[in-house]
Amino acid sequence: MRRICGWLFAVAVAGSALNGCKSGDSVKQHNDGSASTPSSPVPSSVPLDPATLGAVSGTIHFAGKAPEKVKIDMSMDPVCSMTGADNFAEQYAVKDGKLGNVYVYIKSGPPAAMLAGGPTPAPVVLDQVGCKYVPHVIAVVRGGSVEFRNSDSTMHNIHTMPTVVGSQPIDISQGPKGTPQVKQFNQPEVMIPVRCNNHPWMNAFINVSATPFFAVTHADGHFTMSGLPAGTYTLAAVHEKMGEQTMTLTVEPKGTAKADFSFSAK
Repeated sequence: MRRICGWLFAVAVAGSALNGCKSGDSVKQHNDGSASTPSSPVPSSVPLDPATLGAVSGTIHFAGKAPEKVKIDMSMDPVCSMTGADNFAEQYAVKDGKLGNVYVYIKSGPPAAMLAGGPTPAPVVLDQVGCKYVPHVIAVVRGGSVEFRNSDSTMHNIHTMPTVVGSQPIDISQGPKGTPQVKQFNQPEVMIPVRCNNHPWMNAFINVSATPFFAVTHADGHFTMSGLPAGTYTLAAVHEKMGEQTMTLTVEPKGTAKADFSFSAK
C-alpha cells in the first residue's frame, strides 16, 4: 500500500529552493548517504538476537523527463565566481532514471525498532565547498550531531529553519576556512531547510530520524537498511520538492524486504 503526500516543506516559507544564506554568527557529513547511504544501525540498548533481524533494500526511481538543471549566477561574490566550476541547483538529482537526495526512514514499526538506541554516532559533516553545501541532503539519528565546515575562502553562514516544537534554529556565521562547529539535533524532523544568508542560492536539508534506521540516496538512487527487528513497518521516502511517499512492508528474520519508490515532477 502506498500513500503520496503532496506537501512541500518549510522551503516554501523561506522562498524558492534557491533562497537562503546570511551573515550572523558561526556554526556541524554524513556517512548516511553515499551512492545511497546504507544506514549503520546504532546498537540497541537491549541486545537483539541477530537471528531475528532483517533488512530493507530498494531504489528510488524518477518517472518521466527530469527538469532542466538551473545554472546559478554566483557573481555577487568574487570568491564564489572564481571557483572555476559551474554551480547548478540540486533539487532534482536524476541520473539514468534514478533519483538521488531522497531521505528514506522508518516512520513506524515494531517497538524493538522504534525504541532502538545505542552509542552516539560520530557527527555527520555538512561542508561548504565551491559556495554550495556538500552534501545537499544529510541525515542523523535523534541526539546525533552535525559538524558544519567551511572549506571556502569566503565568509559563509548556516541558518537552519526547523518547524517542530522544541527545535531551535541555528543562525551563525563561519569565517573563511573557519573552525568547524558542531551542533546537536534532538527532535525528529524531516527536511529541515539550511540556508546561507550571505549567498541566497545556497541551500541544503538536514533530516533527524527517531530511529537508527535511515538512508539518503545518492546518484544511483539505491538504499539499504540493515539490522531491523522482524515485523511490519511503514517506510517513508521524502524528496524536497516532490513530497513524501509511504509503503507498508514486512521484514522477515534474516530476510531482505524490497522497497522501490517512483517519483515524478508535477
